[in-house]
Amino acid sequence: MAAAEDLIARDRRYVWHPYTQHGTEGEPTVIAGARRVLSYAEGREILDLISSWWTCTHGHSHPKINAALARQASELEHVMFAGFTHAPAVDLAERLAGLLPGDLNRVFFSDNGSTAVEVAIKIAYQSWVNRGETRRRILLAFDGGYHGDTLGAMSVGRGSQMFGAFRKLMCQVCVLPYPATFEGDDAADEREAGALSALDALLTGRGQTIAALIIEPMMQGAAGMRFCRPSFLKRLVERAQRSGVLVIFDEVATGFGRTGTMFALEQAGVVPDLVCLSKGLTAGYMPLSATVARDGLFDMFLGHNFDRALPHGHSFTANPLACAVAHAALNLYEEEQTMARIAHIESRHRAMLDVLAARPDVVKPRVLGSVLAFEVKEGGQYQSEPSRLLRAWYLSQGFNIRPMGSTVYLLPPYCITDDELTRAYAGMIEGLDRLSSGALSRP
Repeated sequence: MAAAEDLIARDRRYVWHPYTQHGTEGEPTVIAGARRVLSYAEGREILDLISSWWTCTHGHSHPKINAALARQASELEHVMFAGFTHAPAVDLAERLAGLLPGDLNRVFFSDNGSTAVEVAIKIAYQSWVNRGETRRRILLAFDGGYHGDTLGAMSVGRGSQMFGAFRKLMCQVCVLPYPATFEGDDAADEREAGALSALDALLTGRGQTIAALIIEPMMQGAAGMRFCRPSFLKRLVERAQRSGVLVIFDEVATGFGRTGTMFALEQAGVVPDLVCLSKGLTAGYMPLSATVARDGLFDMFLGHNFDRALPHGHSFTANPLACAVAHAALNLYEEEQTMARIAHIESRHRAMLDVLAARPDVVKPRVLGSVLAFEVKEGGQYQSEPSRLLRAWYLSQGFNIRPMGSTVYLLPPYCITDDELTRAYAGMIEGLDRLSSGALSRP
């Protein structure tokens, strides 16, 4: 215990944590290790029900991924990726191209989801510059959308209302309404019609100035697990591409099985122009992301001088360790029948919908793949007191459930067992009971 207290004291003195208001946040929990769905903290177990910020698809410390990482470390740990290449990167690029539909074949590696989006925005914009169409500078995004924290990603995430301090630095973005839906939603058609009408108006009035449209397909993550229907997504993409607007799918959170298919785009049956991948790509092990472009976009950057090339890169682009880990993580989908596991988790989640719908304090229960989400009527905004009280109580009981304002959600690793899911549901409901009774009114 003394070691943990010393670590926390030094953390308090030297560390700046992400998305944290250090003026009000309590002490962090010290994690000493993790296996499967469990994290180990100060002599107790914590059931990780949000996959450690949505990344640990196969659970913590998987022996096959561990072995792949160690094996690669003994062969090649790093090489600059400008002017050099290596088998783990080439093999992974080929594999991703094979998994994605159509001619999504050109893979640009970087190291996190924000950067994958940043690269996609730059590719989209520069492709128009390379074609001599410099008027196309406007980006289209959606209300509530979150795409990361770099400048371009913040710009298309302005609809999340999280980046007000940086608004004057942002590029030109028009925000469209997002037709969020849920189980038993009678107004979905109306909201979708409104969103498509707003898009049509922009395409009609400013179509020749729009460079690209970006959306998180099927599910807005940080907005509170807001879902849309695949039929809407299909109509959206068809309208945009018919008008010459490039379409970017941000699958950073939705990729690798989260929505019930390997990629969310499969449910809409469309081929975007660019896809952004990260998080589950390495099962949470290593920083790695990919921006995958259609062949025709890549061709726009070919020429005889550097002016047409993409001037973007990172010291750790296509890191061999990360690429080897990604291979091992992808292998597990077949070796462990992961998609069947996801379908089973979804069936367990769906069995909870009636329980949640019967509660007077819960609205908009919904399920998509391995994600179960709902709204607490008195939950408030992001980092509201009710959400913080719920998070603290869940953690005290050994559950990593991290409400986002009024949204409570479960997004477990795919290796979770039925017994662990039963425990999770029981703990989730008990927390709601305590909140509604006022038992969580004080920390």
